[in-house]
Amino acid sequence: MALLEVENLRTRFATDRGVVRAVDGVSFTLEQGEVLGLVGESGSGKSVTSLSLMRLIREPPGKIEADKLVFDGVDLLKASESTMSSLRGGKMAMIFQDPMRSLNPVLTVGRQLTETLRRHLRLDGDAARRRAIELLEMVGIPLAEKRLNSYPHQFSGGMRQRVMIAIALSCNPRLLIADEATTALDVTIQAQIVDLVKRLTRDLGTAVIWISHDLGLVAGLCNRVNVMYAGRIAETGSVRDVFYRPSHGYTVGLIGCTPRVDRVGAPLTLIEGRPPDLIRPISLCPFLPRCAVAIDACNKTMPAMNTIEAGHAARCHADLSVFHQKGAA
Repeated sequence: MALLEVENLRTRFATDRGVVRAVDGVSFTLEQGEVLGLVGESGSGKSVTSLSLMRLIREPPGKIEADKLVFDGVDLLKASESTMSSLRGGKMAMIFQDPMRSLNPVLTVGRQLTETLRRHLRLDGDAARRRAIELLEMVGIPLAEKRLNSYPHQFSGGMRQRVMIAIALSCNPRLLIADEATTALDVTIQAQIVDLVKRLTRDLGTAVIWISHDLGLVAGLCNRVNVMYAGRIAETGSVRDVFYRPSHGYTVGLIGCTPRVDRVGAPLTLIEGRPPDLIRPISLCPFLPRCAVAIDACNKTMPAMNTIEAGHAARCHADLSVFHQKGAA
């Protein structure tokens, strides 16, 4: 049985203008030790999907619904808040995009680390402190024992992100969600964090949902990738299938915007237009007004999720096999 099963996840927000369908029918599974990438432009539903899994959407104005939302045998929609509180930080952990806003500025790093360990693992003070030192050393914080007494503002941006990772990993979670975990970090720090995540999946069997705009980073880290657009999964498959044989117009557009070492000098393309208003009902493909590969059928019916081959599917009418043969992808 999969570690995480998500079927027809829907997250909506009530506003003065109407109901925003931020996540609209997302389905996927995640196995132990697997790394799943979520990619797409801002507003595509990546972060709201992850927050919905953690039940961190405030209700109201938000509302989370799903046909199935099960983690490690627990129905997350039916679980009590006390159950969710025990899961968060214990079996499920999240690295947020901005560590300065996620870390408490008036508590030392050591206090924030040991608090998690004492609550979820029931460690006493000395044991929690030793484990906190081990965690800071694991994520590459020099002079770890001394830095336990430091406050978040006394760390660089990269070091704060490492502290966030240490807190997230402190209880050996079965699921780690990383939301733009390496945004604004230099490439050296990015590479070190990616190596750390790879070790975790290999050594601890941790499953990871990696949310990013960086397609190159996703390609080097993830096993599978979900391409999201307008709150839906436009395409899903292995990294190789999606990035080398894209089968949705939006995926083609994303790849065209991304510099590639195997196409040095090739011009980058822009995705013209803007994402749809998620308050208005969508009856056709939401990417249609911006799509460069649309066909007549796209103007008639909403495309279903079509299987390209085992493990690879796209919500698209167009047959992009000819496009691949021309080497455009």
